[in-house]
Amino acid sequence: MKLRALLVLVTVLPMSAALAQNRGGGAGRSSESVRSNYTKFEYQIPMRDGVKLFTSVYAPKDKSRQYPILLLRTPYSVGPYGSNTYRSTLGPADSLMREGFIFAYQDVRGRFHSEGDFIDESPHKAHLDGPKDNDPSTDTYDTIDWLIKNIPDNNGRVGTWGVSYPGFYSAYGLIDSHPALKAASPQAPMGDVGNGDDVLHNGAFFLAANFGFFTGFWPRGPKGGESIAHDDFEFGTKDEYDFYLRMGPLSNAENLSFKHKNHFWSDMLEHPNYDEFWASRALGPDMHHLTARVLLVGGWFDAEDLGGTLKLFRAIEAEGSAPGLTLVMGPWSHGGWSRGNGDKLGNLNFVFKTGEYFREQIEFPFFMQALKGESQTNFPKAWMFQTGENQWLQFQNWPPTNAVRRSLYLEAGGKLSFSQPVTESEEFDEYVSDPAKPVPSTGEIGEGMPSDYMTYDQRFASRRTDVLSYQTEPLEKDMTIAGPITPMLRVSTSGTDSDFIVKLIDVYPNNSPDPDPNPREVHFGGYQQMVRGEPFRGKFRQSMSRPEPFVPGQPAKIEFAMPDVLHTFKEGHRIMVQIQSSWFPLVDRNPQQFEDIPRAKASDFQKAVERVYHGGKQGTRIEVLEMK
Repeated sequence: MKLRALLVLVTVLPMSAALAQNRGGGAGRSSESVRSNYTKFEYQIPMRDGVKLFTSVYAPKDKSRQYPILLLRTPYSVGPYGSNTYRSTLGPADSLMREGFIFAYQDVRGRFHSEGDFIDESPHKAHLDGPKDNDPSTDTYDTIDWLIKNIPDNNGRVGTWGVSYPGFYSAYGLIDSHPALKAASPQAPMGDVGNGDDVLHNGAFFLAANFGFFTGFWPRGPKGGESIAHDDFEFGTKDEYDFYLRMGPLSNAENLSFKHKNHFWSDMLEHPNYDEFWASRALGPDMHHLTARVLLVGGWFDAEDLGGTLKLFRAIEAEGSAPGLTLVMGPWSHGGWSRGNGDKLGNLNFVFKTGEYFREQIEFPFFMQALKGESQTNFPKAWMFQTGENQWLQFQNWPPTNAVRRSLYLEAGGKLSFSQPVTESEEFDEYVSDPAKPVPSTGEIGEGMPSDYMTYDQRFASRRTDVLSYQTEPLEKDMTIAGPITPMLRVSTSGTDSDFIVKLIDVYPNNSPDPDPNPREVHFGGYQQMVRGEPFRGKFRQSMSRPEPFVPGQPAKIEFAMPDVLHTFKEGHRIMVQIQSSWFPLVDRNPQQFEDIPRAKASDFQKAVERVYHGGKQGTRIEVLEMK
């Protein structure tokens, strides 16, 4: 098959001073600008089953023209409530608010001021059981239908957007969508919560993020409106590593915090395998016959929903019906593109104001073009920020068609090479994994799981005896990798189950200068920047739905895909691979015995000897795509 030509455009970032002054976040801002230019209305919009969903609508006071509608549906409240209390900002960007749209905000079914029952990450119903049956897709359809028929001065065109959970609802609305839906921008959407997004990654449970979230996200009480009565949870320490270690097994979380009142938490732990509960909540398989243009947005450093953005992009691209599809990935943490400048994250400086650039040069023209027929911007298939080089690139295919497969082979003595081993003999390196002393997620004491942890120096891990590190010689020229990373591990354990975490790392030269200014006292000489890291729970190596124990001491193959990157390892830098069996408390601890981990007891957690094999024809390697 003839490959389509690759378009790579290095984009200059011409952000004017006036634009920078006009852009600002909502925190601490007055609502007077919104009040001066918009009138707020509140409605209870009826769905097909009679349930009414609370919706706030902000309509421009200028009645000289018609406006498209921008709709956000959320489980997090559309407050402030009351027709005389106004939001301080409208829409995903100030430029859209200044341009003039009708903005609609809706509490989803069963949340806050909306009627009905809320289902967490509600499954899509491929077949409705009668005219009153519903799911978030039908609720979106019914809402759009009501808005275009009842809100004056609309032009009959609707767009949706949202970040994180609202992004999930934006993506959901693409399924069996209303004809008036012309544009959707799911941003950091939960595309597959059971594998790759908030909850499970290759069978490993993201402990700190979920525990922290569900201590504040509860089912609604019997009278509606507010959450069910519960005590506010106090961690009692700023050392999250110590807190979760003292908490003990996952089974202790109920008595410690949830008291069996938050079924959102317990429902997750009832399904440690990728069963129908999770498969039915994945949105990718339902992306058929799309009629709206789609702008998918994600962050390379998103600690929550990086996988969903990429999975939905691949599903929509493969299905092929969307009249327009663009993937945007920038150097952001979760939702970082929607606020702030985006020129820095954690210890890293990206030079450009990437957040402003996205909002004004990508998001604004996307909605203007799709909903108002204005803007001449040409949208590529992928609009990506290249870390390492710190520049925007455009591609007509993702991964780029000029990317070639390369393998990084583990060698004895901690070496990493692009040359396949010439010897037939197989060797191994080993370490002892102790659940009582798991490898920390970060080397810093902190409260909660930091959203920018991916930017942190990994030297703290490489110095541990339960982490294996392999690195290349200094690179003789720049090397750019683009697309997913595929570890092909050959491992064994003395237990019957173990986790294997793989991290791909950019090692800076020892003479790299420190940042200036340097308030965090970061030392870039020898800095180990994680480019991508991902866990794999070993018992799922054959199937995510049917786990199998290891045979103690018997080598086994584990192959999986890590989320995409677009990163340049600069000349003089080294490429490093780290392999370990715990990543705590980002990931829950594995007892290293084959069992149902959410029900494991403290006595079930055992040390295990982990071996990673290299050399020979089946030795461990990491496959990447190098962009030529």
